[in-house]
Amino acid sequence: MAVHNDIGREGEQIAKRYLEDNEYEILDENWVYGKAEVDLIAYKNGIIIFVEVKTRSSIAFGQPEDFVQKAKQKQMELASTEYIEIMNHQNEIRFDIIAITFTKNKNYTLNHIEDAFWPED
Repeated sequence: MAVHNDIGREGEQIAKRYLEDNEYEILDENWVYGKAEVDLIAYKNGIIIFVEVKTRSSIAFGQPEDFVQKAKQKQMELASTEYIEIMNHQNEIRFDIIAITFTKNKNYTLNHIEDAFWPED
């Protein structure tokens, strides 16, 4: 497996632990609908949260959250529409980004951006 895949997988596990430690319930991991994949789907205070986890080993090319482009946002919107229909969820939803940057000694920084975007038409 490629190193970047390992880093991404590790970042998703860190994000999951972070959310659980902050009283989010994890509903699904790596949920796929069509071409869209949502890294984590969480629930807290009546809100379903669709989470994109971006993990990088360097910020040389920008912050991890800068790589959640409009196309990815649109895919997450499509997936979220299907998910809330399946779950018959009638309350709020939101889209979060958890950005993780590893340092050379395997430490990391985590930035949880709540309500990071709302996909546009």
